[in-house]
Amino acid sequence: MVCKRIELINNGKNPYFVRELKTGYVVIGDHQRIKGYTLFLCKQHATELHFLEPSFRMEFLREMSVVAEAVYHAFKPDKLNYELLGAGSGIHMHWHIFPRRKGDTPTGGPVWCLGNEELLADEYLPEPEELERLKALLNQELDKLL
Repeated sequence: MVCKRIELINNGKNPYFVRELKTGYVVIGDHQRIKGYTLFLCKQHATELHFLEPSFRMEFLREMSVVAEAVYHAFKPDKLNYELLGAGSGIHMHWHIFPRRKGDTPTGGPVWCLGNEELLADEYLPEPEELERLKALLNQELDKLL
């Protein structure tokens, strides 16, 4: 799935694409149950950080940190949650960056406790204007940091 999304970015057809960095692609999450949810997709098709060449790995981690800082400034959360996943989406590493706010889940804990039915509900697909607004906010902060 991540590979397909990268292919769409490279073909200019991914509406969630924010910016290309040296080691990855910044995208707004398709569903915005957690407002400002952002992903950083690794350019290299790898399943684990230790499979990346050391200098690329260090740059990937640095860039992820910059993306996370931009998310923080753009969406003003109480806390950020980070997850490096890849097993369920074509085995391609990608970071999930969730801007968390007090009370954003009914019981606290990780966003996944909401379940896919809620996280991926159509009501959380941003309208085109909202998507452009989210991308602009994130790009504005990335401009300051890069």
